[in-house]
Amino acid sequence: MADSVLYEIDNGLATITINRPEAMNALDTATKVALRDAAVAAGEDRAVRAVLLTGAGDRAFCVGQDLKEHLGKLAAAKAGEGGPALSTVREHYNPLVTALASMPKPVVAAVNGVAAGAGAALAWACDFRLLADHGGFNTSFAGVALTADSGASWTLPRLVGHAKAAELLMFPQTVKADAALQLGLAHQVLPAGELAEAARAFARRLAEGPTVAYGAIKRSLAYGASHSLVETLAVEDELQTLAGESADHSIAVEAFVNKSTPRFTGA
Repeated sequence: MADSVLYEIDNGLATITINRPEAMNALDTATKVALRDAAVAAGEDRAVRAVLLTGAGDRAFCVGQDLKEHLGKLAAAKAGEGGPALSTVREHYNPLVTALASMPKPVVAAVNGVAAGAGAALAWACDFRLLADHGGFNTSFAGVALTADSGASWTLPRLVGHAKAAELLMFPQTVKADAALQLGLAHQVLPAGELAEAARAFARRLAEGPTVAYGAIKRSLAYGASHSLVETLAVEDELQTLAGESADHSIAVEAFVNKSTPRFTGA
């Protein structure tokens, strides 16, 4: 894995850190490949029960595409050298966002500064977003004459509504921390110096929870967002059977009856 992405597993919690602070954690090709592969690995690793995604430094979570590298790819494409400059959406961003949003375990974004473009969309693909008080979100796509990618056209309207999503996408602007909290783009806003510890504690709590049930909740929410009530009820039945057959369900029921604290295994 490239040095621009750090990947660590500690007692069921996988921490993925975009590690290009000198470039505000912009995504060049090597970083996108490593980030995609880390997210896929975390999703497939049964030992991982929750994921924490963050950026290095205190300026930016991720400002999206590395435009210096992208400019070179645009020039090469015009010269007939190499493939389309924006094949990165298909090759990198789509599988990365799919891995974050669909893995059967919770994902927490610790947004330690500005999150722009694809960087903002990556945070929105996570289940929870904890935001530093000096941080914020900016779509930025239209600012460089592009449309939304990295799932922003799916996640953003579900967070803020269609009209507000259209405004934010067509008129890129920085949504600062307090406004982000009010709009539902962030779950918590924390002092910058407290974010890392608080986010790790938040993610650790999820890593110690009933992983099968969490995965089922993610699936049912995603399914229910675009299906009818009758269809969703059928999927809820299927997923409740899955969760009900988990070891953690038996552990939780026994603990409830005995008035004790359950110790979940993730199975």
